[in-house]
Amino acid sequence: MIRQILIAAIAMSCAVAQDAVPVNMTVTVEARDGKPFPELKREDVMIYRGKERLAVTDWTALQGERDGMELFLLIDDASAMTLGNQLADLREFIAPQPASALIGVGYAHNGITEVKQNLTSNHEEAAAALRLPLGMISAGASPYLALSDLIKRWPTCCVRREVVIISSGIDPLGGLGAIDPYLDTAIEQAQRAGVIVFTIYTPGVGHGGHSFFRMNWGQNHLAQLAEETGGECYMLGFGTPVSFAPYLRDLSAHLAHQYSVGFLVKPPARPGLIGVRFTTEVPDAEIIAAPRVFVSPAPRPPSER
Repeated sequence: MIRQILIAAIAMSCAVAQDAVPVNMTVTVEARDGKPFPELKREDVMIYRGKERLAVTDWTALQGERDGMELFLLIDDASAMTLGNQLADLREFIAPQPASALIGVGYAHNGITEVKQNLTSNHEEAAAALRLPLGMISAGASPYLALSDLIKRWPTCCVRREVVIISSGIDPLGGLGAIDPYLDTAIEQAQRAGVIVFTIYTPGVGHGGHSFFRMNWGQNHLAQLAEETGGECYMLGFGTPVSFAPYLRDLSAHLAHQYSVGFLVKPPARPGLIGVRFTTEVPDAEIIAAPRVFVSPAPRPPSER
């Protein structure tokens, strides 16, 4: 009887594997409570879709020969001019990135991203493209519209893609409250494209720059954007931080502990986002990942087309 149950279970798992399609994501391994970053192996990683555990097919550290990356710094032009005090920290962040990393610089205004420096392996050129924000309310529009614009114009590539957006998070077009349609759209587009977004809060100009209500929702939206794309959000109260350096050191540590993970999932009837959950039993380790990933249906055999 037990033998029959085992045979049935193996047959069922084989059937699921045959119907499944491969999916790849970039995730970050984080250490808890300031402990050293743990080194996880493929067998340490568990992925679930609802209650179903998915088969992990690949777990590769994005280091050494695999450390390729495309990274955009996106700065909100409606930021207060005090952001100028942080430009030196941003340049110091760019310089030590891996030689294989392509870095671009863009400024968000009027709902678009103005690319000041296209992705380049010349980190000195990328650092030189940084400038003061315009510091004008009229330049504000929606930072999330600008992020969507950047993602739509960013060709799909064979390496991980990351964005660091520096903004107050205040969206004068998206409404004031829990729901912002432009934020929701930006999150969905980032999830579909596999783009990880890190956010850094800096005060904005005008009334929004000192309105507790607007600043509070701006920070909430920046946190949501980072959480739902697999990144991190950095902020310290509502004022201008003395330095971005601690944020950027932590961000660099996250970029240095990312992995490419492959797994099998039964595809939906039509292309779309599905929910996934990562976990591990390794002590003091946590896997940070977007809660949804884009999956296309399995290609039909020629006889069924």
